[in-house]
Amino acid sequence: MNESEMYTTDVLVIGCGIAGASAALEAANRGLRVVVITKNANPAESNTYYAQGGIVSLGADDRPELLKEDIVETGDGINNPEAVEILSTEGKKMVDDILIDKLKIPFSRSSPDKLDYAQEGGHSRRRILHIKDTTGRTIAEKFISALQANPNVTLLNEHTAVDLLTVPHHSKNPRFFYNEAQCIGAYVLDNRTRRVKAIFAADTVLATGGCGAVFLYSSNPNWAIGDGYAMAYKAGARIVNMEYIQFHPTSLFHRDAERFLISEAVRGEGARLKTKDGRTFMENHHERKDLGPRDEVTRAIYEEMINSDSNYVLLDLASYAKVDIKIRFPNIYKTCMDYGIDITVEPIPVVPAAHYCLGGVLVDSWGRSSLKGLYAVGEVSCTGVHGANRLASTSLLEGLIWGTRAGKHIATMSYNEKFTDFKDIHSWYYSENEEDVDPALINQDWLFIRSTMWNYAGIIRTKKRLERARADLDYLRHRIEKFYREARIDHRVVVLKHGIQVAQLITSAALNNTVSRGAHLRID
Repeated sequence: MNESEMYTTDVLVIGCGIAGASAALEAANRGLRVVVITKNANPAESNTYYAQGGIVSLGADDRPELLKEDIVETGDGINNPEAVEILSTEGKKMVDDILIDKLKIPFSRSSPDKLDYAQEGGHSRRRILHIKDTTGRTIAEKFISALQANPNVTLLNEHTAVDLLTVPHHSKNPRFFYNEAQCIGAYVLDNRTRRVKAIFAADTVLATGGCGAVFLYSSNPNWAIGDGYAMAYKAGARIVNMEYIQFHPTSLFHRDAERFLISEAVRGEGARLKTKDGRTFMENHHERKDLGPRDEVTRAIYEEMINSDSNYVLLDLASYAKVDIKIRFPNIYKTCMDYGIDITVEPIPVVPAAHYCLGGVLVDSWGRSSLKGLYAVGEVSCTGVHGANRLASTSLLEGLIWGTRAGKHIATMSYNEKFTDFKDIHSWYYSENEEDVDPALINQDWLFIRSTMWNYAGIIRTKKRLERARADLDYLRHRIEKFYREARIDHRVVVLKHGIQVAQLITSAALNNTVSRGAHLRID
């Protein structure tokens, strides 16, 4: 390979939300050289950054057994018992040791010497630590500062992972076909130069986040299209539970607002869901009313919208708030005011939105995938802790735990050696007749994918809808593959190629599973 387009390191981490940052920091603190890549200009930009609600710990009248019960009840009983045990018993200590003691995260307090615990849907106790309604932003920024200060960490912003490097697949040497398949790094695109480099690593950690943005309405940022799922699937890692897509019940409904979440903590502080004519309705759908599990609340809203021929419902905090709204939810208050909605005196128009993927790259208790040399942590992984539906505010904790465990395992128990037979690996192929990317084509393809997923593979699914989605996506996949081969390499084309693959994974999984459970509902 061309040495100018080749980089070697001990650990490659793809993504730097709480899961990727935890893995990178743990491995670096144990003496390994770590390269972290992110496709965004701001390394703090991640799904973690947009997490409003908080992170699960244990409240004053709480214990691990109660948390386990809530997780399993919300997950409809198909959770991985080992993963639930790890999260419930190790979570509080990691939050205390890493977030509070080491990173000095300034969690909100109810008094100078007492942390404030919030409650959200599905929880039987107040156990969620928060920083008002900007918890994720603060955690992301603190982690990035720690990574930037660590001499063992190299941060590469505006770099997009194109493919996982694997042997024997990317090798020119026939001898490698007798060996066990192994991930040895990734082909990575520099978004600015449009050149692809090979980053070789003994261990690679996928921490690319979720895929909510393959749906028309999502709480995720536009770039969250599931790159990691697509790359892992192509590389041969085992992918499971992709049909379980959690829709958050409440995102802001406004013609000018894009992808803004109204935290579940708003309902935890007393807010009630109402129809447009002011009637509360959750008492007719779940025993916990507005604090029912997310899948139950989402479907209740969807049903009320259908029955009333409405495109939104109302979330009334002003009439029921147990807190000072401006102090408890300053970011939500400010954002809604920007759109002319004063949440201290009027209800918020809301709709459900694709929020969290419960499936992904199957991993063990240390974050190891089925492909040698590849770890996956955070939303891109499937530890099994969430089962068929995620309990609110467990995602940041899962990322922290499995990211830290993966970093520790790589540093202390991984025996993978860095790949050195560089001459045997294919260099990136640049077509001689590459054409510049036409943004109109990319925008139209994304609109098609997102509309198809929302209408045919969204909150309510049927065999007929899913079959239509599969057929339409299969046709578009061929067009995009041709586009990818002929266009000049560009990060917009790369993520489009990944996005169509992820849409197909979700659709196929939903079509194959005829049992309605948790976040997957079939009405046929």
